[in-house]
Amino acid sequence: MDKHTGNLFILSAPSGAGKSTLYKALLKQDEQVRISISHTTRAPRQGEEHGREYYFTDPESFLDMIAEDEFFEHAQVFDNYYGTSKASIFGMLEQGLDVILEIDWQGARQVRQLYPEAIGIFILPPSLKDLELRLNGRGTDSEDVIKRRMDKAISEMSHYHEYDFVIINDEFDTALSQMAGIFQAMRNKTPVMQQKHNNLINDLLSL
Repeated sequence: MDKHTGNLFILSAPSGAGKSTLYKALLKQDEQVRISISHTTRAPRQGEEHGREYYFTDPESFLDMIAEDEFFEHAQVFDNYYGTSKASIFGMLEQGLDVILEIDWQGARQVRQLYPEAIGIFILPPSLKDLELRLNGRGTDSEDVIKRRMDKAISEMSHYHEYDFVIINDEFDTALSQMAGIFQAMRNKTPVMQQKHNNLINDLLSL
């Protein structure tokens, strides 16, 4: 029997919808989940470290990686590039771990082409007003950047229907519970259980 592999989850949302806070809380309570660490050409924000939040790289090196077909997906968001290493993703899946890709809808489309089994989750804010308040509360981005992100938010959210699940992040505990439920449910799908518990199922069906 082939070794059981984990599930690949795509997690997308407009900036400020709270997806990072949600997945970080999920990581603390579910030891089977990992977050993919992406490469990016954007500058580190205060408190971020290379190899923890992102692998920070220069544009020339990033383009070299594209040329070598080293990315599972990559996209340009605003003025920066983001990409996910193929080796990193498949290595974790082969260990039976569930992997979260925190990417935008453009990257999600690329992932689905290469890995149709990927499970998409889109996080929505409770309102545009709430989204703007969250972006202003970060204190890390300029007014111009916030305006650009708000202008982009509606366009980004219009792609929610391309995902398998939608979570409205209004009450945090409720949203986290919904996300955790999705992860557990996907592990209990019939094909997965057949593969993981083949011997038990055969014993139960034998006379």
